[in-house]
Amino acid sequence: MFVLARKDFFVRYRRTSFGLLWAVFLPVLQATVLTIVFGKLLRSRAPDYAVYVFSGMVPWSFFASSFGQGATAIVDNTTLANRIYFPRAVLPLIPVVSSLFSVAITIALLIGMSLGFGVSLGPELLALPLGVLLVALLSASFGLVASALHVYFRDVRFIVSASLTVWLYLTPVIFRVEQLPRVLRPIIKANPMTGVVEVFRFATVGASDGWSTSLLVTAAWMVVLLSLALQLHRRFDRLFADRI
Repeated sequence: MFVLARKDFFVRYRRTSFGLLWAVFLPVLQATVLTIVFGKLLRSRAPDYAVYVFSGMVPWSFFASSFGQGATAIVDNTTLANRIYFPRAVLPLIPVVSSLFSVAITIALLIGMSLGFGVSLGPELLALPLGVLLVALLSASFGLVASALHVYFRDVRFIVSASLTVWLYLTPVIFRVEQLPRVLRPIIKANPMTGVVEVFRFATVGASDGWSTSLLVTAAWMVVLLSLALQLHRRFDRLFADRI
């Protein structure tokens, strides 16, 4: 899995003019646009608002990329998936491991940006590895379930793509949970990505009130999804090749 993930990462940027800079440029560009647009709409003049948005974009970019690729990984890798002794559950995990290379670069940029904007960093910074572990496990959980379903229902590809578009705006990347009306807060806290984003915020600019509840919700999502993924792959793994 590590060998395939490493190959996937370097092949992705091998013939590009800017190479690994694309791993940094894309989340930075998206964070910049969100900061400019929503900074005015939310009337946020805080100098660290750019850091606030980028600290949310780092885990979100990891999740969107890993889940988006992992959801179709079995069908997209038919050559490997058709091999009798190849463990097909590895395929949705490859994008997750591959994204770890990119997230290491963006985290270094996040720390540098925090210092540049005068954010006081403390021992909470040690929570960043926990945040990476959480988003990796969550991405793997969703990817394993979706990839098994995609073998039987090819609509999953389009459902995942559409859901990620909406999902971004239901995740507290550009806003704080306490800024929302009370009726909407339970919905946002039930979002499995909210707990992950809040861990990154806790490590840098500070998390929202009651963020530990969101973290427990994220853990519950992971347990349920991993249990479901285990059942799906144990039961249908040998049938995937016939369906592809």
